Amino acid sequence: MATAALATAGLAAFAAQQASGASADATALSNRWYAAAPYLMPHDNNPPDAGAIMDATGLKAFQLAFVLAPNGGGCSPTWDGTSPVSSDTAVASVISAIRAKGGDVSVSIGGYGGTKLGQTCSDAAATAAAYQQVITKYQLKAIDFDLEEPEYENTAAIAREIGAAKILQQNNPGLYVSVTTAGTADGTGWFGKQMLNEAKAQGFTPNNFSIMPFDGGFNGAAAQTSALANFNAILRTTFGWDEATAYAHEGFSGMNGRSDTGEYFSQADFQTVLDFATGHHMDRFTFWSLNRDRQCSPPDNNGKTSGTCSSVAQADWDFAKYSVRFAGVTPPTTTPPTTPPPTGSCAAAAWSSSAVYTGGNTVSYGGHTWKAKWWTQNEKPGSTGEWGVWQDLGPC
Repeated sequence: MATAALATAGLAAFAAQQASGASADATALSNRWYAAAPYLMPHDNNPPDAGAIMDATGLKAFQLAFVLAPNGGGCSPTWDGTSPVSSDTAVASVISAIRAKGGDVSVSIGGYGGTKLGQTCSDAAATAAAYQQVITKYQLKAIDFDLEEPEYENTAAIAREIGAAKILQQNNPGLYVSVTTAGTADGTGWFGKQMLNEAKAQGFTPNNFSIMPFDGGFNGAAAQTSALANFNAILRTTFGWDEATAYAHEGFSGMNGRSDTGEYFSQADFQTVLDFATGHHMDRFTFWSLNRDRQCSPPDNNGKTSGTCSSVAQADWDFAKYSVRFAGVTPPTTTPPTTPPPTGSCAAAAWSSSAVYTGGNTVSYGGHTWKAKWWTQNEKPGSTGEWGVWQDLGPC
């Protein structure tokens, strides 16, 4: 216990000494904005202009991903395993631009790929010291622990991550801490439950535990809200909370458009989950990712998942607007074009969920013309990929 106390004191001193070296002045937003911050990869997947997203949607917070251990090993923080945080200027510039427009960021550590610091650092104190460098450099008011495969199968690594999160929470008063893990139809799986048990054993309570209900056979919003309800039951059982307290510590982290496993999550699905989250007073609503929050060409991306577009019909930043709404703000109305569309544009009748279509019928949907390949009813154009019933004939 004395060693832990010394580590805690040392980290606090380190933070105080380094505060003047942060990349930009940071004014904290309300926690609701950090809870709504969608993920953005600043180095990969054709990073979008955060300022343009802010102007178009009213979004104020971004979840920057991911901080990892160096690819060659060691206990120092890097972006994506390759760019040391200590010498970073690129991400610092992105953060400064966001803050100049009145926004802020959280940083996510972990994720699906790469080696995590919990796997390479010697103990919780060393892991926390590495993360404190990130908090101090960027003057962070929020941080996300994305604990998933393969790290969350390593009980020692998860114990270090949870221990580090607790130390950071103690040394940075007011720090908003989220813990994100895999979701299943039952809420979360065995490894997710073991992570929760570790948090309970260490006496650690973050602002929220969030699940990712995708890449697991989910079909739209109904399956996702069912998983969230089941996860609530797990939180109640693990921590002894009542339903309301569990929801107040629960979060949703979705995937917009087509998932890695071929599931589809539309704007309507996001609205349904948003209604569930706000109706149950959940703490967090976010998604992966802003890099994907734009339309592919063709819109369904030929039935493939992309890291740079959603593979569903959409306007740019459609999904970010649901995060804005979760934060309690109404997104700005999109300005209509100043010139009318060409005469005869979208001549086909608008698609209707109640109409029956047969092979050769054409409809308009999402600014594109679509042709049915065979009989169909209530199958949304662009939602079933290149092997689905609708063939995209292009913009109209």
